[in-house]
Amino acid sequence: MTDTPGRAAQRIAPVIEQFLGGPPPVRIRMWDGSETGPRDAPTVQVRSRRALRRLLWQPGELGLAEAYITGDIDIADDLADGLRALRRASGPQGPRLPRPGVADRLRAAGTALRLGAIGPRPPTPTARAGLHGTPHSKARDRAAVSHHYDLSNAFYSLLLDETMAYSCGYWTSDAPGYGPADAQRDKLELICRKLRLTAGSRLLDIGCGWGSLTLHAAARHGVRVTAVTLAAEQAAHVRGQVEARGLEDLVEVHCCDYRDVAALPGFRGGYDAVSTIEMGEHVGDAQYPAFTALLHAVLRPQGRALVQQMSRGSTAPGGGAFIESYIAPDMHMRPLGETVGLLEGAGFEVRDVESMREHYVLTVEAWHRTLEERWPEFVALVGEETARVWRLYLVGGALAFEERRMGVDQILSVRPDASGSAGPPATRHGWYAKTGDTPLRTTAPDAR
Repeated sequence: MTDTPGRAAQRIAPVIEQFLGGPPPVRIRMWDGSETGPRDAPTVQVRSRRALRRLLWQPGELGLAEAYITGDIDIADDLADGLRALRRASGPQGPRLPRPGVADRLRAAGTALRLGAIGPRPPTPTARAGLHGTPHSKARDRAAVSHHYDLSNAFYSLLLDETMAYSCGYWTSDAPGYGPADAQRDKLELICRKLRLTAGSRLLDIGCGWGSLTLHAAARHGVRVTAVTLAAEQAAHVRGQVEARGLEDLVEVHCCDYRDVAALPGFRGGYDAVSTIEMGEHVGDAQYPAFTALLHAVLRPQGRALVQQMSRGSTAPGGGAFIESYIAPDMHMRPLGETVGLLEGAGFEVRDVESMREHYVLTVEAWHRTLEERWPEFVALVGEETARVWRLYLVGGALAFEERRMGVDQILSVRPDASGSAGPPATRHGWYAKTGDTPLRTTAPDAR
């Protein structure tokens, strides 16, 4: 038997306070029009009883995310403001919720029964990853990468700028007309300078994505690049761009696991440089020492490695149930210092670490603006549920960087030679000095 109309919010309010340990940080508007919570807070619209049923079956972050993905709940105001309010209520360490006892749960179940929210488990959104097998086996890693990066080249072409760089840009100007593509080109040029890439240099680009660094290094600097990706859609795109730009003599593209690079036809050891741009997060915690050993092994003495990688704080969480279920299954982030230690443990001398956290706020905000501006096109391409996954992902990601729960850094390392030398002395001046039509500056922009 369901409750009388117009009373849902009043019925649910004590249950919310019980499970949150206090009043709700947002205004809640139920399907029957009743409301509870502070009037000056962002409004969460609970559109159907199925939203409560989802939370009964899947309490916590994942249940809330899936209710949003399916449209069972929505944010009437700005999504970022709603997520900020929820984060402020839970504190910088993440939610510290009370543990309801058996009697509390029985009362909550009784309320749900009166509201008509008891029933079978709602179907899981189709956008959720369904991986099987041993984590970070080659087969499972391929499935995890395919889930995210093989969504389609058409999708990423719609979301990204013309560089097709799906990683943090480097925003060196706030001048009118300076945009995401400029920030990506400045990032690519910065990497090339840090790696000292010149005509004839040999670069191994592990996790090359859609080829932004590979193509920039080859076309602009005459670098000979071996590009490696596990995503078939990415490999096809890069090969097409190599042919279209006439770079066949400089670039070879391989679709394979990073663990198989030494077995590639024509593989030659002794690269001058190796890059891995936001790929290390997918390697796995237990596998990372072998990954850093591989980076070291492929380089000649005095060769350079550039790792651009996301991190999490030592106490603040990164990723989370939603990200791991819908965006990047099996992703692992660690505090920056631990990654530096692992590189040193592999035999590298770490020469420079540069934080780019504020730059990622700007980068993700630019992607989110594109998503909203072209919303009907995204929905037509991938469906509304997947489009809502990406809206939640981008808004939540920007907040994670803004609130310092996540970071991203460029770590430059050198493989010393037998004498221990890392090569000629280096200064940062050359990395940021104006060269040609690519100005770089040393000051990071404030995050908006």
